[in-house]
Amino acid sequence: MSNHQATSELRIILLALALSMGAAISLGLARFAYGLLLPVMRADLGWSYALAGAMNTANAVGYLLGALITPLLMRRYAPARVMMAGALAACVFMGLSGCFVTVMPWLALRLLAGVASALAFIGGGLLAARIGSQHPKRSGFLIGLYYGGSGLGIVASALLAPVVLRLAGPAPHGWTWAWWALAIVCVLATIVLAWPARVLDSGHAAAAPAEGHAPPFHPRPLAYALSGYLMFGVGYIGYMTFVIALLREQGAGGPAITLFYSLLGLAVVGSSRLWSGLLDKHHDGRPMAILNALLGVATILPALTASWPAMLLSGVLFGAVFLSVVASTTALVRHNLPGAQWPAGIGAFTIIFAAGQIIGPLAVGWISDGPGGLERGLIVSALALWLGALLATRQKALART
Repeated sequence: MSNHQATSELRIILLALALSMGAAISLGLARFAYGLLLPVMRADLGWSYALAGAMNTANAVGYLLGALITPLLMRRYAPARVMMAGALAACVFMGLSGCFVTVMPWLALRLLAGVASALAFIGGGLLAARIGSQHPKRSGFLIGLYYGGSGLGIVASALLAPVVLRLAGPAPHGWTWAWWALAIVCVLATIVLAWPARVLDSGHAAAAPAEGHAPPFHPRPLAYALSGYLMFGVGYIGYMTFVIALLREQGAGGPAITLFYSLLGLAVVGSSRLWSGLLDKHHDGRPMAILNALLGVATILPALTASWPAMLLSGVLFGAVFLSVVASTTALVRHNLPGAQWPAGIGAFTIIFAAGQIIGPLAVGWISDGPGGLERGLIVSALALWLGALLATRQKALART
């Protein structure tokens, strides 16, 4: 490889890594930090598990609304601008999350954060797909690198939140300090995100592949993949919402929680390389099926045993898999649809994903308030993931026209 090729290769990787800040903000921080802070918030505010789950259901409703309006916005604005608008809005809503302690404002903020997350996540995912199309031999890795950015947000949350909570000490509602600190991290990540947004908004790197006039997108040929992804949305979010609360119930302390969540986040980052070959090789639903099945194993482990090694294995396996399920949908769209249909295809998967997330937290929270507690809720989540795996095995590759 010449020096010029090596420099170009490094620049593309750095561009994709900087772009991954969109996923770090929209998922790693704006969504998943809530699960980390939930135990202390629930103890302070007296929430039931059903109400705690309703907060993430509100976030998913907002995400669904964002998914519905994003294609409309992209008809007028470039994906990079939509992404940046979502990232900036997420910073604002994260900061405001530290300003309220009553239910209704919190429901509203979780909903608005969901809208902002969808704008940032979908815009960034489309740009990642376009970067991948320009480098087909490394497309799986580059797309996975974008989604792996969520892990950076998870690690930042895991390392920062406990420190801030200790500094807050006995201050009333000390968890609010953590939301302000995480909002600052969002701002820093948005500053990094501005570079790929500027480059990809130039009209060259961000331009969709020339495919000519594409027919309208119809979701029916991807029905099995969409159904499998719906069950993924139902299943995975229960784990991410309540696993830290379960660890607390089982007696895990602050350092153990930090270790668990950090390892989970690092596994998300590493998943971009781990599954890239699978995403590149198969054009059908096989990658989604394999990943959903593994995710079900990771999800059910904490429900079967409180063994600390098993819990760590669960976190690492979950982190190594769950964002790659999301990446598998982008790869499926890129492999099977013409470039002009990519926004509609990614939007369809995002909408069905949001629908699953609306059901998941509320259902798992309601089940966890009853007999069997959080363990039973995670069993239901695992069953949903395995059903998603079964549905995804039925998805065939499409004939490109």
